[in-house]
Amino acid sequence: MNPKADKFNPAVLPADAMKGFERDEAVGGARHFLYPGQMFVSREPTVITTILGSCAALCLWDRRKKIGGMNHYLLPEGDESGPNRLRYGNVANPALLKELLALGCDTKDLQAKVFGGSSAFVADPLQSLGSKNVCLAEEFVRTAGIRLVAKDVSGKHGRRLIFHTEDGLTLIRDFADRVSP
Repeated sequence: MNPKADKFNPAVLPADAMKGFERDEAVGGARHFLYPGQMFVSREPTVITTILGSCAALCLWDRRKKIGGMNHYLLPEGDESGPNRLRYGNVANPALLKELLALGCDTKDLQAKVFGGSSAFVADPLQSLGSKNVCLAEEFVRTAGIRLVAKDVSGKHGRRLIFHTEDGLTLIRDFADRVSP
């Protein structure tokens, strides 16, 4: 096992280093790579990809309108008015819902999926930053009355998340399964 694999945290990488992860399995169609502290919502069928470590991503999808969006936040709570406000779950989750509602989605038609929250360095995973990020997303979904249909959270390794806004399909690639050359 590669000891460096346990230390992978995409939140600390500069944007240029993330460019190599911007490919996905989609054939044709629009694609968007989501960096930490960003959100993306689209009426058009789009494949959204991101890399998660202790960060969390919330995917919301409207099953009637076939519209979806995703956020990627680093910390559970922070300043709501700063220039990097989407880095914080307490801002990013309501912002994602607000964008979907502005496109005509109805909360009762939304489905949620939560991903991320790994904790490679903490003795008690329940007290880790990753766990706090995931708990915040789950609490937000519950409070908003949105049905949580899937999650892939916790663990000690990063994930590559692929979300198709057309049909709500999500694919996960766990970095623990990668074979280094």
